Amino acid sequence: MRRSFAVALERYGYQVKAAADGLAGLELFRDEGFDLLILDVMLPGLDGIGLCRRVRETSLVPVLMMSARGDGLDVVAGLEAGADDYVVKPVDTYVLVARIRSLLRRATYAPAPGAGQATGGDGPTPSEGELLVFGDLTVDTGGLEVFVSGSPVALTPTELKLLLEFAAHPGIVLERHTLLRDVWEYGWDGDSRVVDLCVQRLRRKLGRDRIETVRGFGYKLRR
Repeated sequence: MRRSFAVALERYGYQVKAAADGLAGLELFRDEGFDLLILDVMLPGLDGIGLCRRVRETSLVPVLMMSARGDGLDVVAGLEAGADDYVVKPVDTYVLVARIRSLLRRATYAPAPGAGQATGGDGPTPSEGELLVFGDLTVDTGGLEVFVSGSPVALTPTELKLLLEFAAHPGIVLERHTLLRDVWEYGWDGDSRVVDLCVQRLRRKLGRDRIETVRGFGYKLRR
């Protein structure tokens, strides 16, 4: 399966480096730079979840987790470890490529012109539409930087795009399927757990009260 995916992705123009186990993958990751990682949950030696945690200690590179079970604990554990998205084996190549393209777009995300025209709370007026302030949270939509009480916060590309989506609609409830469409670029109903767990990761980094759950609907960013 590893070899077949590598051949298929190379046909789409990607350069692929493969490792047969988690420890070899970690060594390869440390030795070379990558734009994206695909990690199988069931890697020998060091499993994909453990590998994802090790990667997240030093890098915000996009991570796509591959699981054999779509409704198992592996999916939740992988997303909690810092993965950006997941696919379930067996997976068609075109689905895998679509997820890869979406992750790479997030990693090179640039806001649309005029984004961030309004400020939340009693923060300062944005400079050239690039600064949003919500209490102790500051989002620089031009520089793609986030600060809490003046200290920078490191976010993965998916976490950053999710936060930018909330910041563009402060105080407005965003439903999970809307976030799946606009952040994860799902053209179909996807697994809302990716949204829930990414929100949990944002709360750990920004403060638990910054993003509010509206039960039965979705989430909103407090002004």
